[in-house]
Order: sequence, then structure tokens, then C-alpha cells
Amino acid sequence: MTSIGKPLRLASLQDVACDTCHLNTLCLPGDLASEKVTELKEIIQPLARLARHEVLYYQGAELDNLYTVRSGSLKQVTTTETGEYLVTALFLPGELIGLDAIADEHYPGSVVALETSSVCALPFKPLEALCAQRLELCLRLHRSLSQEIHNERLRLRLLLRRTAEGRVACFLTALSERFQRRGYSPYRFHLSLSRADLGSYLGLTEETVGRALMRCQEQGLVTVRGREIRILDMPNLARLAHASGRRKAQGG
Repeated sequence: MTSIGKPLRLASLQDVACDTCHLNTLCLPGDLASEKVTELKEIIQPLARLARHEVLYYQGAELDNLYTVRSGSLKQVTTTETGEYLVTALFLPGELIGLDAIADEHYPGSVVALETSSVCALPFKPLEALCAQRLELCLRLHRSLSQEIHNERLRLRLLLRRTAEGRVACFLTALSERFQRRGYSPYRFHLSLSRADLGSYLGLTEETVGRALMRCQEQGLVTVRGREIRILDMPNLARLAHASGRRKAQGG
């Protein structure tokens, strides 16, 4: 695997305040009663900061924590048996990291900060024990697992059925929805993934991603300035995202 930084050194920034966090509706606390939030808070480790390119955990490491993104964004990268380097997930504020490690109790990929980010660590064994006692918390965790499955199926559809422009449009519309759920603009946002990473995530080459974005611009669907994306025509971008035309040869 390409060198992607040093392992995270958990350094406390401040105590976790689940009840006042603006992301709690997206995270495990959700609409839990205050006393149950307090129980959850007792097992959560203080906020930790990651610099850009810093590694949260490495592929193959034993599952010890789930993590919630408090700020910034992170990617998951997986190295296959043949040495291929793949971007397999993008995590935004309020999302849980490490859910795909529960089955095998080992992380299936390395998670790396795409920018300065902060995370809350939820030690898994204490969390599992608390879920056994609190049905509401268990249901919240199940919803998070369901969302993880949904995201993976979305990515598989994206890879299997779509043209390069369709894959990019599908990614942008899904990302727009994720930003909107966090209270951010769904029409103008920063894309933290590089073109190479986005190509890896979409199953395309970096050059093909560039051409697809250019064609979306030419059609008046978006404007792209560096990593700043502005969606100009959401209805037609969504129409392109949901088109089921046969994939053409894209060189990626």
C-alpha cells in the first residue's frame, strides 16, 4: 500500500457533549432520552483530532472501537490480495466508522483523514454490552448498520450499471443529499476526495472522471473549480444519475 501517514495518536480535545452536539440526530444518541444519552456518554472517549493524511486505523487491525465523525471527512482504503489500492468508503460528519468490522472483528480497510478532522471513539465491547441493556440504543445501531448496507448497494449499482457521467452524477446527487441532511448546502460543497480517489471509488480512471465532470459542465449541470462543486441543474443531474443505459467503454 502507498504510504498514507502515521497511526492516530488519540489526543483529547474536549469532553464529548452528545446532548448539545448538532450532529446527534445523525449519530447514535439520536432521540434517546437524556439519561440514556448520559449512559452512552460514559463510554465514549474524548474527541480526538486527526491531521490530513493521518491514519485512524490500519487494514487488518483488530476491532476495538467504532468511531463517529465530528468534523471533517475520511476515506476508507483497501489493498486487495493482488496489491490493488481501492477507495471503498467516504465518511462525513455524523457517520459511524467501523461498522463493516463487526462481523470479522477486524477492520477490512485503513481509514485516513482527507482533511483536518475530529472523531469520537466508541469502545465496541462496552457499546455492545450497553446495547444489550438498552433496546433503543440497539435499534439506533441497527439503523446505522442498515444505512451501511444501503450505501454499499448504492455503490454496487453505481459500478455495475452506469456510464462514467452517470456514475459521477449518481455520486454527486448522493453526496448532495448527505450534505443536506447535515444542514449544509446541497448545491454547493467541497469535494474532499481527489480525482484519483474518486476514480478509484467509482471504478474509473482519474482521466475518465475529469472528462465526465467536464461533460457535466458542458451540459450546464454543474460547475467545478478545483474541488468546489456547484450544482446548477439538480433535476437533470438526478435524471442522469438514475438513467440505466448500458455502460460504454470509458477507458477506466
